[in-house]
Amino acid sequence: MPAITEYKCPSCGAPLAFDAESGEVTCASCGNTVSIEALRALRESDGEARDFHWGDYKAGLDRNAKMDHTAVYVCESCGAEIEADESTAATTCPYCGNNVVLDDRVGGGLRPNAVIPFRITKKQLPDVIRKFYKKKKLLPKDFFSDNVVGKAQGVYVPFWLFDADMTGSVSLDAKKIRTYRQGDYDCTKTSHYLLRRDGSMSFSKLPVDASTKMDDDLMDSVEPFDYSALTDFDPAYLSGYLADRYDMNADDSIGRANERVKKSTESVFASTVVGYHTVVPESTSVRLANGRVRYALYPVWLLNTVWNGKTFSFAMNGQTGKFVGDLPVDKGKKWRWFGLVSGIAAAAAYGLVCLWQLLH
Repeated sequence: MPAITEYKCPSCGAPLAFDAESGEVTCASCGNTVSIEALRALRESDGEARDFHWGDYKAGLDRNAKMDHTAVYVCESCGAEIEADESTAATTCPYCGNNVVLDDRVGGGLRPNAVIPFRITKKQLPDVIRKFYKKKKLLPKDFFSDNVVGKAQGVYVPFWLFDADMTGSVSLDAKKIRTYRQGDYDCTKTSHYLLRRDGSMSFSKLPVDASTKMDDDLMDSVEPFDYSALTDFDPAYLSGYLADRYDMNADDSIGRANERVKKSTESVFASTVVGYHTVVPESTSVRLANGRVRYALYPVWLLNTVWNGKTFSFAMNGQTGKFVGDLPVDKGKKWRWFGLVSGIAAAAAYGLVCLWQLLH
C-alpha cells in the first residue's frame, strides 16, 4: 500500500500537529514543541529524508505526475485502513484521529514549491467570525453559534502561482457629464472620448486555485495573502490539517491566469486617467513573456452550515483572517429595520414641510 508519514512526538510518541500560533509543531499530549527545522533534522537522522530534485513548474511541460484514483493507506498508529480520494494530500485517521500526510501526494513531481502556513488558529475563529458579523444587523440570531464554528475545517488549498512580464494597450471610453439649466429645462450634456494607454507591468505570484473542489469565486475573495510568509514546503506544515493536491494542471489554469492579467491591466491603466466622470475599457491587447509557474499550498478555513434548508458556505484566509461568504437575512429584522428607516424618512419629510410652511 502507498506510504504515509505520521509525525510523532520524540518525547512521548503521541501525534504532533502544526501550531499556527507558534509556527512550530506541538504535542497535545505532553506539550512538547519542535521546530520545523528540528523535525526535518530528526527525519534525516532517522533515515527518512527523501532527496527531491525538481525545478520550477512551467506551463507546457509534463505537469501530469501520475494521479491514482481512490487509494487505501494503513495508519501506523492503530493499523486501520484510511481511504483517500485522488486529490487528498493530508487527513486524519477516522479511527484513532492520528494526523497523517500521504507521501505519494506531496512527493516527487507532486511536491509543492512553497507553502504559506496557517496563522489563524481554531481557538481564534469565534472571535474573528464575531467581528465579521457583529455589524450585520439583519443576520438571524445565533446563526454563527459556537457549535457551528467548531465544525470549521482548516485546509491547505493548492494554487498555481504565475509570473510573467506584460506589455499591452487598452482602449478606454471616457465620459464627461455636465448638467445645466436652460430656460425651463434641466439639461445634461455627455461628451465621449476615446483614450488609449500603452505600458508594461510585471506580475509575480499571481494565484489561481488548482482544485476543482473549491469554488473559484470564494478562493479569489479570500485574497490577498501576505507573500512575506511564503516558505519552502515541508510536509510537517500539513500535520493536523486537511490538505488537497492539485487536480487541475497548470496548462488548464492558464485561461484564468490570463483573464486575471487582463483585468488587472485594465484596472491599472484606467486608474491613470483623471478628469472624467466614467472610464470604461473597450478593448485590451496583452502580450506576455518570461512566463513561469510554481505550485504552492495556501491556508484556508472552510465552514458550511444549513439554515432553513439552504446551505451557506464561507471561507476564511487562514493567514490574515479575511472572512467571506453569503449571509441569510432574518425577515423579521428586515421588516423592522425597513419600518425604522421609513419612519425616520417620513419624520424628516414632515419636518421639512413644516419648516417650509413656517418660512412661507
